[in-house]
Amino acid sequence: MYCKVHASKDRKMETLLQQLTHGNALILIIILGIGGSFQSGYHITGLSSPSPYIQRFINSSWYDRYEEPPSPQTITMIWSLIVSMYAVGGLFGAVSIKFVSGRLGRKKAIIGNSFIAIAAAGIMLTSKSAKSYEMIIVARILYGYSAGLGVSTHLMYLGEISPRKLRGTVTLTSVTFTSLGKLSGQFFGLSEILGREELWNVVLCVPTFFSVVQVIVLPFLPDAPRYLFIEKGDEKACKKALQSLWGQGDYKQEMDEMLAEQAAIEAAPPKSPLQLLSDRTVRWQLITMSVIYCCNQLSGMSAISIFSFDIFLKAGIPRDKIRYVTLGLGVSEIITSISCGLLIEHTGRRPLFWGGYGVMAASWVLVTVTLNLKDSSYWVPYITVSLIILFIIFFCGGPAGAAATLNTEIFIQSNRLAAFVLIGIQRWLFFSILGLVFPFLVNALNSYCFVLFACMCLLACLYTFFFLPETKGKTLLEISEDFKAITVCGKSLLEEKRVETKL
Repeated sequence: MYCKVHASKDRKMETLLQQLTHGNALILIIILGIGGSFQSGYHITGLSSPSPYIQRFINSSWYDRYEEPPSPQTITMIWSLIVSMYAVGGLFGAVSIKFVSGRLGRKKAIIGNSFIAIAAAGIMLTSKSAKSYEMIIVARILYGYSAGLGVSTHLMYLGEISPRKLRGTVTLTSVTFTSLGKLSGQFFGLSEILGREELWNVVLCVPTFFSVVQVIVLPFLPDAPRYLFIEKGDEKACKKALQSLWGQGDYKQEMDEMLAEQAAIEAAPPKSPLQLLSDRTVRWQLITMSVIYCCNQLSGMSAISIFSFDIFLKAGIPRDKIRYVTLGLGVSEIITSISCGLLIEHTGRRPLFWGGYGVMAASWVLVTVTLNLKDSSYWVPYITVSLIILFIIFFCGGPAGAAATLNTEIFIQSNRLAAFVLIGIQRWLFFSILGLVFPFLVNALNSYCFVLFACMCLLACLYTFFFLPETKGKTLLEISEDFKAITVCGKSLLEEKRVETKL
């Protein structure tokens, strides 16, 4: 009996591995990753290492142009523009996803987006010889636009190529590539690699190599099957794409699921972002993703990514050891996101959300305590580092990974593009606001600023525990019905709508 059960488990694991290698699915996942969320992750951390060199470049460029040194306020203003324009570009990229991806399709949108990243790198490389800090600002805007458009299209592409049983694992690879990008930004920024004054413009162009690889390889890989069938109405191309990705087969179950979704779309045509906001049938989906992305951005993870040096310096870590600690954080992110990809189809989405948020909230409370006790003993700062690593493990292995999967599961095809626009706008707005506000929070609240992050994590834990339905192993239409069934005080939003209609 034991042998039969053990053999059955082996066959299931073998099937999972084989499905990724039967066709071109694994190659496509890698190519999408290095030109998609990897780029965003790299540019989040890649600017921290060359920042003093860029500020000196601003000073020297100003002097060469006007024959007088700039004031400290001028340098700060130009540097702030270089930092913040990335988020502005990302906001415009998120807004344009419906137009670009809807008109060009997923594959052509990704290829076109890579050309934007390549153009940005060309401007960044030549800015040094041209002695133009304005070119750095333009390059950062283009990098941001490419990231805003690329991350959303990458995630959408993954959701539309994956079969139901592998949907969580496949879509979660976007988080893994984001973590890999962050680690690469920290690694290439080391002084032993490219983090030197004469190479600051080169270190900001490293991801472009992967964009070039994507432009070369992606034309030979198929477009998203779900896009081909539902939006283009090309059944043959859809089946051919499925066979190219996952190996030979009739894929009747997948085709039937798409057919049912297509029928639902015919009854409810694609909506604009404003129409989606006013549609009560998807109200819970929008509220859920808004709460999750808001809490993810305000959980403190973005602050760690952007201000890790300042946080560890304040914690009492020696200055010369901080860069190696941040590398350890990057390694922790990658390992955890990969582990989450292996677990998500077994544990489901809900436990990863509420369990992760709960541990994250407790971690920040303890970090606040250890920061106030940092001078009591030499080992206390290292307890702070351990708690932050614990926070990262549960963030990447829980809410961050599961949010990427949930994002592609809870909206049917006709609503997905508009939903990605709305979620992208919120994500980039919070990213830019946090970048501006966090330094002032640290100065005003000192170590107690992390209590605010703990409160946001606790809010998300309670919301996902009480309101989020499980989506594991369900079709998109079944998931939509589960959201419609959510009730507050015994009433659903749809029931409220019917009451209003009668009145």
